[in-house]
Amino acid sequence: MPTPTEDKPLHKNEGLKVESNFLRGTILEGLADESTGAISDADTQLTKFHGIYQQDDRDLRRERRKAKQEKAFSFMIRVRVPGGVCSSKQWLEMDGLASAYANETIKLTTRQAFQFHGVLKGNLKQTIKEINETLLDTLAACGDVNRNVMCNPNPYQSHVHAEVQKVTEAISDHLSPRTGAYHEIWLDKEKITKDPEQEEPLYGKTYSPRKFKTVVAVPPSNDVDIFAHDLGYIAIIEDDKLVGFNVTVGGGMGMSHNKEATFPRLAQVLGFCTPEQAVEVAEKIVMVQRDHGDRTDRAHARLKYTIEDHGLDWFRDQVEERLGYKLGDERAFTFDHNGDRYGWREGTDGKHHYTLFIQNGRVLDTEEIKMRTALREIAKIHEGDFRLTANQNLIIGGVAADAKAKIDALLAEYDLDKNNLGSALRLNSMACVALPTCGLALAESERYLPDLVTELDGVIEEAGLREDALTIRMTGCPNGCARPYLAEIAMVGRAPGKYNLYLGGGFVGNRLNKLYRESVKSEELKPILQPMIESYAKEREDGERFGDFVIRKGIIKETTAGNNFHQNLGETK
Repeated sequence: MPTPTEDKPLHKNEGLKVESNFLRGTILEGLADESTGAISDADTQLTKFHGIYQQDDRDLRRERRKAKQEKAFSFMIRVRVPGGVCSSKQWLEMDGLASAYANETIKLTTRQAFQFHGVLKGNLKQTIKEINETLLDTLAACGDVNRNVMCNPNPYQSHVHAEVQKVTEAISDHLSPRTGAYHEIWLDKEKITKDPEQEEPLYGKTYSPRKFKTVVAVPPSNDVDIFAHDLGYIAIIEDDKLVGFNVTVGGGMGMSHNKEATFPRLAQVLGFCTPEQAVEVAEKIVMVQRDHGDRTDRAHARLKYTIEDHGLDWFRDQVEERLGYKLGDERAFTFDHNGDRYGWREGTDGKHHYTLFIQNGRVLDTEEIKMRTALREIAKIHEGDFRLTANQNLIIGGVAADAKAKIDALLAEYDLDKNNLGSALRLNSMACVALPTCGLALAESERYLPDLVTELDGVIEEAGLREDALTIRMTGCPNGCARPYLAEIAMVGRAPGKYNLYLGGGFVGNRLNKLYRESVKSEELKPILQPMIESYAKEREDGERFGDFVIRKGIIKETTAGNNFHQNLGETK
């Protein structure tokens, strides 16, 4: 077990992990206890490693408290989809699980995973068993380990996508926990006696100090927001061939309100590696963070703080010492957007790909549009794949030319083609789940952002900016699940109906924004943003993005690094 640093005691989660017998804890006993819909606090932490979050319906808390009833406990299950690519058969099976065990919706996350909400404790084991039967899993979708590895779906650069996807899957597999606990608890596998030292050869008994997120980007698209993650790989393509990756480290979005020691941070380029070196490089980077990350303070435990404290050069030395060779020099690359490209695109292999806007990633049937039904019918005839994007949207991928008309007919029959007709502001919007299920949420997000966008759409239309993309993101708390601190306009929940308003992020995800005004009431957001949007329409320079405009006009100070995110706050005029 690692030793405390600077005489600080280890965080209690470190002891919990040690005592868990490699993530087993008392999970099986808790599942068998029918007297409650919940599990113990310790097992609530451990089940995160298994891809599960215990939640309750916060809309019902007061009512149930008055009735002296237990909270309305249920569980969120997150399904890993490395690179976001799944088969039509897997989509159909996820759809079936949403009806059988969840709340009739499929949630596509900001990290290319499926989420099911509202799963009752008594259905957890069967749900996870059936997920694994689809050849997907929930292992390490949460917890202090490397989580789902993201990759640019790249429908219009398919000549490298397959190769990049293989690297993504290899990294995901190599960095997955090796404990047998998952298969024993959820799949009824017999316990295999192992040498304790071999139970987790990479992570050990205490796993990582905190969660670890890895992504792969293929320029010119930065849809995965590579600078927001612990570890990233920027594909370098020369003469139409993948020659390697620029490796980035030290990004992260989470922070805490009123705690300047916490801040979002952009990743930095560590060096270059070949495709053959990518997995080994990932392993050594995880090892350095395992050994040097802060295990006394979870708010200071992410890789971004390890690098902030020790410096990039020190970190590179640590990684290269373990590798036994030097990383190469950074290669040139260019990003020109971090959004999705909607509608039909033809790949270099002659296959077609249709990107569908799904507002905040929530796939469900409503009176207005039967989206889940439509996608189910498409999956029944679709011989290609489905690709979850990092912006919570969906690509119907690998459509043969002679099958395109059938897909088009179903899109039209269910009015799904109209989903892509929203303003560019809406098509570049993103929100986290927040209320009523997230226990960390301080304000609404998914349930409110669409209404705010509708309000702003009127301003956008009047200003002649309907086709001009502005990135707008909202989260219910400062943890940053929808990557708000990279957006040109962002709202971060502060209290019910109140948000901190941030401005000035880079359009391609390469610059943090900054706090413009604190604790803004929801009804004040449009009046504050309207004059800025109108000025942008009239005074912007050729090709200038909104985030650049508000900095040039002195509306907000530029954030040049995470450690000055909290400096020069507020309005400058």
